[in-house]
Amino acid sequence: MGIVIRYPRIDFSKVRAHWAPNIAFAQFQNATSIIPAPVEPWLIKVLNMAMESLPAGSDQLREDMAAFIAQESQHYRQHQKFNKVIAAQGYPQLAEFEKKLADDLDGFIKNRSLKFMLAYADGFESLGAGQGSIWFERMDALTEGADANAVALWKWHMAEEFEHREVCFQIYHRIYSRGLWGRIWNGYFYRVYGCIYAMVHLQGYMARMFSYLIEQDRRSMTKAEQAALDRDIKALNNFQRRVFFPQLLKNLLPWYDPAKKPTPAGLFDYLRQFERPEAAA
Repeated sequence: MGIVIRYPRIDFSKVRAHWAPNIAFAQFQNATSIIPAPVEPWLIKVLNMAMESLPAGSDQLREDMAAFIAQESQHYRQHQKFNKVIAAQGYPQLAEFEKKLADDLDGFIKNRSLKFMLAYADGFESLGAGQGSIWFERMDALTEGADANAVALWKWHMAEEFEHREVCFQIYHRIYSRGLWGRIWNGYFYRVYGCIYAMVHLQGYMARMFSYLIEQDRRSMTKAEQAALDRDIKALNNFQRRVFFPQLLKNLLPWYDPAKKPTPAGLFDYLRQFERPEAAA
């Protein structure tokens, strides 16, 4: 099955910042939503640069790269729309975080090697592949009673991240994992370096944005509401320790291969609703 390009129509106009019963979960996802807006246009630039370095016999991979680019173009556009709606609800500094991250990524293009950028890209994409499994297998308790349009954004996006999970991994290995030394040093150690770098870099932004959102919320909350928010944060942290972080660790194993990840039940059935003609933009 090839990578399918979809053009969803999701209405964010009535989505509130606290779109899930667990406010901390909603705000964590709101913080996370800032990441794709600058990262995915950057990814498109990096993949276009990598096209020139692919060896002969990479025709299928080139086709997958073109579909990957088309999907990512839809991802960042949808998140830009969502982010504007959230920022307008009393969180103006989100735009500053987004600009700073975009500047960091521009610096990578100017100052870092293609190998580093592809290793970083693979690390970023490995996060999405893991999230794809989580959103379809472990997220029900947190999304029950949540705004359907906000949930649709994340389930559609994470499902497509799972669908194209192999592309950056295959590009990196096709270019840099040649010969025994290339497979050992580039194929594992440098790939893990890029993965950890991406995780730490992006997690730093998400943590700072999440803290900003929570601080803004606390200013208008009663003591009882603040206590409820603290409980939400504790529940979210427990969920991340139990579910999310073990997924991250799998990305660092020597035998990690995104192609071997089992497809979550219902993932492609869910995506088919965005393939209908009326779903096209």
